[in-house]
Amino acid sequence: MTTRSDSPNQAVTHKASDLFVRCLEAEGVNHIFGVPGEENADLMISLLDSDIHFVLCRHEQAAAFMADTYGRLTGRPGVCLSTLGPGATNLVTGLADANMDRSPLVAIIGQAGTDRLHKESHQNMDAIAMFEPISKWAHTVSNAEAIPEILRKAFKLAATEKPGAAVVELPEDLAKHRVTARPMTATKTRRPAADYKAVARAVDLIAAAKDPVILAGNGAIRKRAARQLRRLAHKTGIAVVNTFMGKGAVSLDDPHCLFTMGMQGRDHINCALDRCDTVITVGYDLVEYAPALWNNGRAKTIVHIDFEPAEIDAAYPVAVDVVADTADALWQINEELNRRFADSLPLFDIADRAQLRQTITDDLGAEDHDESFPMKPQRILADLRKAMGAEDIVLSDVGAHKMWVARYYQCYAPNTCLISNGFCSMGFALPGAMGAKMAFPERRVAAVCGDAGFLMNVQDLETAARLKLNIVCLIWDDGEYGLIKWKQQNQFNGRHSDLAFTNPDFELLAKSFGVWGRRLTGPGQLSAALEEAFSQEGPALLAIPVDYAENRKLTERLGNLVCPI
Repeated sequence: MTTRSDSPNQAVTHKASDLFVRCLEAEGVNHIFGVPGEENADLMISLLDSDIHFVLCRHEQAAAFMADTYGRLTGRPGVCLSTLGPGATNLVTGLADANMDRSPLVAIIGQAGTDRLHKESHQNMDAIAMFEPISKWAHTVSNAEAIPEILRKAFKLAATEKPGAAVVELPEDLAKHRVTARPMTATKTRRPAADYKAVARAVDLIAAAKDPVILAGNGAIRKRAARQLRRLAHKTGIAVVNTFMGKGAVSLDDPHCLFTMGMQGRDHINCALDRCDTVITVGYDLVEYAPALWNNGRAKTIVHIDFEPAEIDAAYPVAVDVVADTADALWQINEELNRRFADSLPLFDIADRAQLRQTITDDLGAEDHDESFPMKPQRILADLRKAMGAEDIVLSDVGAHKMWVARYYQCYAPNTCLISNGFCSMGFALPGAMGAKMAFPERRVAAVCGDAGFLMNVQDLETAARLKLNIVCLIWDDGEYGLIKWKQQNQFNGRHSDLAFTNPDFELLAKSFGVWGRRLTGPGQLSAALEEAFSQEGPALLAIPVDYAENRKLTERLGNLVCPI
């Protein structure tokens, strides 16, 4: 609310919380996910006079995951909110996930009045110090007139490559101050082009390669980069391998697609990586998958194309850093290839990769129609892939199922399979699916969850039901911490610690939330159940008994893999 003075020389003032909301509007914020408290009551009342939709959640961690995926999918920072103390600490896991998975996010946290921050007092803690290691920037408002600058900086830093989390703390007494400041205008930041010498050197190395591979990471599916990457693959005839988080950089039906790298052991794609002499990494982030896991064979020439210079790693010695906006750097390389080799492109014959691609395709499809029950992971994902359109979105939680999703669920388009493979937090998929559905309400959205991870944020199933969000949760029901068991068995010759637990009746659980739910009793039921689930007005649960004996079988089979000569 604005107060106007009769004196033309007196500045117009307004409440600081109103200014805060106007600044959020200037940043294009449409949704805020959170759980408020008394310390941000003024901000909440100011939001009542805004078109920004405040999504009332049941846990702050879930709110952060919603903001995480909303930001990841839209490219604009997702926004979450909490009060001070335990509200702020509950945000930690979701913010750390967004920061390490490179999702733009701004968190707004409440704080006690400045009159008691200097002493021991109720719920008072140094939240900014807590958030500093897991964010790009964390700052408290100490002068209400600086709110426009602080918020502009938070949103700019959150969205700047590599994206991540920014935190703004607003003490409750400052929210009540009268201020004269006005919102700042959000402007785009243009990144500089790549150095022409780096581009020329990259093209030199690509042209000199005998057996190159492109490795696409999470930066390859942002900011138009995927389109330029596909141009590069077709222009050169080089096949593309993606990380867990780079899915869809090249479509699964493109002959240049060699699918996903990232299993801790060997896989068919290691045959290409072991043999190749040159790796062109595009948006590859070492946090996704350590280079020692794929670069332990013959010496390789590495061309690093990314928004930032390469991280220092003994297994990742780059021959050239092409540092710039990744899409623009790829465009420059494509143009240089045109200039030098216009009459001889592509440089390599993609048909040379056809046998390997077919081997992988046959392997991935071998159990598509398996009729055993409990269901094999391969069959579950084959049925899910058939139910989802090219632009529909699948989110994987963290657990044994994540490894199966990563290997078997392939994509046609970027950002259609979201996997947390930086911070790798359980509990991500259910709230993340809600953020995805709000970002793209016209698309089908499915969350693939383990029974453990699903229950970590089950309380926000009520939020999805209240908002009538048709997200479908596929709960892989085995009654154990399956990924931990898998890894322990691999490491300790089949032995594992006690990892079993008891699950609720998921059908009754769904009913208690007022949503549709079903437990499958046979393998032929999933496709029809998915269609029924996606026809619901609100969320839907599918509990699927899963046969995780397949975990060890996959490890043993890939461990005995012999690459063709």
